[in-house]
Amino acid sequence: MTDENLVNPDVAKAVGDWGGYVEAKMGFRNHWYPVRFSKEIDEGQIEIVKVLGEQLLLKRIDGKVYAIRDRCLHRGVPLSRKPDCYTKDTITCWYHGYTYRFQTGELVNILAVPDSRLIGRRKIVSYPVEEAKGLVFVFVGDTDEDNPPPPLAQDVPPGFLDEDIMVLGKHRVVNSNWRLGAENGFDSLHIFIHKDTTLRHYRHFNFPIGHTPLPGAVELVEEADGPKGVIDDFAQHHPVWEGVIDGRVVVRGPRTPNVSGTSASVGTSIWLPGVLKVAEFPGPGLTQFEWYVPMDDKTHLYVQTIGCPVASEEDKLTFAGEFESVWKPHGLDGFNGDDIWAREVTEPFYADDFGWVDEMLCEPDVTILEWRRLAARHGRGIQTPAHLR
Repeated sequence: MTDENLVNPDVAKAVGDWGGYVEAKMGFRNHWYPVRFSKEIDEGQIEIVKVLGEQLLLKRIDGKVYAIRDRCLHRGVPLSRKPDCYTKDTITCWYHGYTYRFQTGELVNILAVPDSRLIGRRKIVSYPVEEAKGLVFVFVGDTDEDNPPPPLAQDVPPGFLDEDIMVLGKHRVVNSNWRLGAENGFDSLHIFIHKDTTLRHYRHFNFPIGHTPLPGAVELVEEADGPKGVIDDFAQHHPVWEGVIDGRVVVRGPRTPNVSGTSASVGTSIWLPGVLKVAEFPGPGLTQFEWYVPMDDKTHLYVQTIGCPVASEEDKLTFAGEFESVWKPHGLDGFNGDDIWAREVTEPFYADDFGWVDEMLCEPDVTILEWRRLAARHGRGIQTPAHLR
């Protein structure tokens, strides 16, 4: 590991036009990431999170969440080891009394050295925070008064911020690099691992064992002031319903009479900095949005959400009930549980970076390649070990 990179430079060169994606082992800098649900942070509560290798402290003060780096400027110890908050908007280092303002990161006092010249002249790193759709988003990157972060709308999929959408979900830590999460979600061939999903007992759908994009299925979205992503339209796919070995059918994808479509979803799309949108899934009229938030080079926070259009309080209650009884246990836990173990057993192959060269992709993986190239073109910066100092 060096300050400049975390990835073998020879590997980044070998893959060609998506080398920047390989280099982003610890994630893309200068983007918004969801780190918790709003309901998880009560007034006055401190929450510890890790994003792109940086450990942060979150605290809700007078209704608003603020974020600072969890490291004292004095001797580098984590403030979270014993969070002393003598006032509601400050935190004092338990070791030597350095005291910081949550809203700005400013060093406002050193309790045993109240006349220190450092006071008011130094700051701990602070991070912009926004809340939307019940999620707390943190911007990890380089900002100041003259260089504010871009709008959150540029880092979430289209439709996520719609006023009539109610969003519910969960999060958990997955022991794989974030890119393996993103590619697992967007990979049209990985549908094979879901062939026995219990979700099929709670809705009617067709579920091939695989499907290949036809010309025109993949669309790139690269408007200057909007989110950047790749759309994969399943209506323009060639589905495979039977797996044949030595002339004998050994597996079949379930098909429901009088149900149209070639998949449980009508299509997927993936957006920077690493968030999947699955249309009409896990049920009709629903949309799954899931983030693969880099924690470090080996783990990611899997933020799973489902959005549902609601027009009344009754609609909200109905969706909340269905979420808890069906979509969470059989979609987010059951269906996506297959995805999690698949990512974790793939991790060792890519851990030394050479997996990006040694992999043997096939025709349906064109969607993954388009994602890699787009991410390399439009990622706003690559997180490196130097940023952790």
